[in-house]
Amino acid sequence: MGNDPHHSETTLRVNGKPHTLTVDHRRVLLDLLREDLDLTGAKKGCDHGQCGACTVLVDGRRVNSCLLFAVALDGCEVTTVEGLSGDGKEPHPLQRAFLERDAFQCGYCTPGQICSAAGMLAEAAAGHPSHVTAPATPSAGPVPLDREEIRERMSGNLCRCGAYPRIAEAVEDVIP
Repeated sequence: MGNDPHHSETTLRVNGKPHTLTVDHRRVLLDLLREDLDLTGAKKGCDHGQCGACTVLVDGRRVNSCLLFAVALDGCEVTTVEGLSGDGKEPHPLQRAFLERDAFQCGYCTPGQICSAAGMLAEAAAGHPSHVTAPATPSAGPVPLDREEIRERMSGNLCRCGAYPRIAEAVEDVIP
């Protein structure tokens, strides 16, 4: 594309594999994942960052991929629900817990729920407080996750089927 001012070469490491693509500056990460890399786990729900169906991890942090321009993520590590298990031979513990707890109905939001849960478990382990974290919680260690903490931390992911109790149970099952 030579001197095209509307496209840039962008390299992302997606699920452990490097991908270098020439990307339109207006293209969001969700569309790149789904249409260019055929990773269709993350879904386009609201396209406004309000439902969480598009949640993936970027450099280990959960993000709404429908809101992020792909070119702004040059050099970043992206993990989708397809890459959570690493080698793909065994499901990630969260994937297994969602299956065992029947924490989904239609399944549309499930990939985003699982990626969000993985991100929030890491956030709590790193000591990041939420809105409901008790002020007396020590800031140097992990934040204990009870049902209220899980619900607050997962509140950005909507489930139209109402599988929330099972989702919270599945997350509780994998708390270290």
